[in-house]
Amino acid sequence: MTNRIPLLILGAGGRDFHVFNTCYRNDSRYRVVAITAAQIPNIEHRTYPAVLAGPLYPNGIPIRPESDLEAIVREYGVKEVVFAYSDVTLEYLEAMGRRVTALGPEFHPFDVERTMLRSTKPVVAVCAVRTGCGKSGVSRHVAQTLRDLGKRVAVLRHPMPYGDLSLQIVQRFATLADLDRHHCTIEEMEEYEPHIAAGNVVFAGADYAKILAAAETEADVILWDGGNNDTPFIKPDLFFTILDPLRPGDELRYFPSLWNVENADVLVIGKTDEAKPEGIAAVRANTHPLNPMARVVEGRSPVDVPDAAALRGKRVLVVEDGPTVTHGGMGYGAGLVAVRGTGVKEIVDPRPYAQGQIADAFKKYPHLHDVLPALGYGDAEVRDLETTIRRIPCDVVVIGTPIDLSRVLKIDKPVVRVNYRYEDASTPGVADIVRERFGALGRTTR
Repeated sequence: MTNRIPLLILGAGGRDFHVFNTCYRNDSRYRVVAITAAQIPNIEHRTYPAVLAGPLYPNGIPIRPESDLEAIVREYGVKEVVFAYSDVTLEYLEAMGRRVTALGPEFHPFDVERTMLRSTKPVVAVCAVRTGCGKSGVSRHVAQTLRDLGKRVAVLRHPMPYGDLSLQIVQRFATLADLDRHHCTIEEMEEYEPHIAAGNVVFAGADYAKILAAAETEADVILWDGGNNDTPFIKPDLFFTILDPLRPGDELRYFPSLWNVENADVLVIGKTDEAKPEGIAAVRANTHPLNPMARVVEGRSPVDVPDAAALRGKRVLVVEDGPTVTHGGMGYGAGLVAVRGTGVKEIVDPRPYAQGQIADAFKKYPHLHDVLPALGYGDAEVRDLETTIRRIPCDVVVIGTPIDLSRVLKIDKPVVRVNYRYEDASTPGVADIVRERFGALGRTTR
């Protein structure tokens, strides 16, 4: 045991746990001394529990902030460091490599192939090249197409285990009550609730071998709904990667976007109803040399405002999906798109009224000014979000998130929700390719 190689995993509360589970949990050659936490607030200073870590780790594994990197390397004599999170620039990854190797250890990103589980059922994976590409809308579109074919669909969502990990080993979400039962954050609700509303059962948690086994008992097809620009946890039979023509070039600059582009069966250029032709042409040109055999389809993301008249002449606060406008770097989302042309008097800048952790987020993401990110990774952040909304002098709150925030927040002003979805804009489209692949599997009943 004393000869085990000390190894550190750099993570962000999701992919890092999966890398440990699939590559190191049962490998007695290594001793994972710690897992670090980045990107997400308040997820460090926990322990990856023994019930998940396995018999080689009877006391679990400490989770520490990434800022402790140098101290951890010195404390444990770390020999190898594995980078295990996503949606970072290649420049950031290279800089992290230099930071690590200057301390002495070897540095390498996670091994994609080793971390992909095999399923007994057909698998569709939907991933993207950045946070905020519109991947979730495509996932729901795929799920509906499969349901229309009579297939039972189990959605496996990219992990967001930010609470008590021993209680989040396998989570199943079939009703809105399940969201409360599992004490979901706003970020989790934004991903799970639209699937539940569409009639899909969602699985998530911390141990994807067990999650996959549970999902296979009640599904004809597994749908992997990936997060950020991460790679699939389950080896796909049909692999969609979403490109964003509003951010051309990002598909070449972010980790691990290139893997998703190079290995996709289908590249989906989304948001063509909003993007400029040169943006669409750029992502086509950038990705073709990387994967010339991939089928390329186009899609739209139409945004609907059910009560546009309620916005005319009003001072409006726009609340957007948090991850999209923060570390996704978009700066705006469906909410701001929706209010354009509705005749609002003013889009109120939320920054002067931001409280606590919401104020901290504006400092961390200075590109934000016209929108309020719906951040709620913990109770304190939810309270700060609620207080911030209450302080802002506006007539109407426009909710551009995938969930109705008024269900989880006390909002003391009129609320207008924005609806958005994915539509195919080319032939064949996403739905045609799904029907082509799975229509021959035979019709089953739900």
